[in-house]
Amino acid sequence: MSATLRLTRKHPLVELRRGPFEIQSDGQRIGSIDKLDETVEIPVEPGHHTLRIRSGRYSSQEHSFDVADGEVVSFRTHGPLVWPVYAAAIIKPDLAISLKRE
Repeated sequence: MSATLRLTRKHPLVELRRGPFEIQSDGQRIGSIDKLDETVEIPVEPGHHTLRIRSGRYSSQEHSFDVADGEVVSFRTHGPLVWPVYAAAIIKPDLAISLKRE
């Protein structure tokens, strides 16, 4: 039994934060997404999970999700797109990466 976490790194504008993003589920590293316009699919156990994206000291906010056996849950992620958010992330690192469920 397994489910799938699909994560797409995409936005029509240019990201200010580049480089690989580490994918964490339930506090454990489960993969990475390295560049803009990339999609990764990672098998996960059915049930309740948390998801966070990291790049060095910067991260997304943590998101919870439930997934059933055979289900695909999709998220979109990207780095900051405008300089005020990029600058604010210096003080509040969890603003640096956007993570939204699709």
